[in-house]
Amino acid sequence: MSLFPRNLALIMSLLLALPAFAQQPSYGAPIALEQAKKAAAGAVAEARKLKLSVAVAVVDTHGAPVYLEVLDDTMTAGPNFALQKARTAAMMRRPSKALEDGIAGGRNALLSLPDLLMIEGGEPILLNGKLVGAIGVSGGASAQDGQIARAGVEASR
Repeated sequence: MSLFPRNLALIMSLLLALPAFAQQPSYGAPIALEQAKKAAAGAVAEARKLKLSVAVAVVDTHGAPVYLEVLDDTMTAGPNFALQKARTAAMMRRPSKALEDGIAGGRNALLSLPDLLMIEGGEPILLNGKLVGAIGVSGGASAQDGQIARAGVEASR
């Protein structure tokens, strides 16, 4: 028997157990480079307002990188963390904070989900109600990363 169906069942049961997982947007066409740049520019503007050096990553619906911007003096791990947060938001179709909140609420089984970074700072990007990609930010405190990512989402519209 293949492990894939068993893992898929585990993942689905974990996701359905959390109230934040009830509604998921459908996938749309992957984000275009120009829209990704707009999202990153909005995030960078917010980071500069907060006087933070961050990495900003925008990925498509599959979590593949579309655009990455790294401000001067960003911590070395920032770009990797930003990409992981963006991938988490894209692949799970929800903010990375939803997974962090699930773990904080006692759903420790979420920690078994592979290749995700369940820390605030990853936000899905929707266009006409459809998920087209996601943005991830790393370099500040988690709440600041989330604020900067949400500014990027707003700028992408």
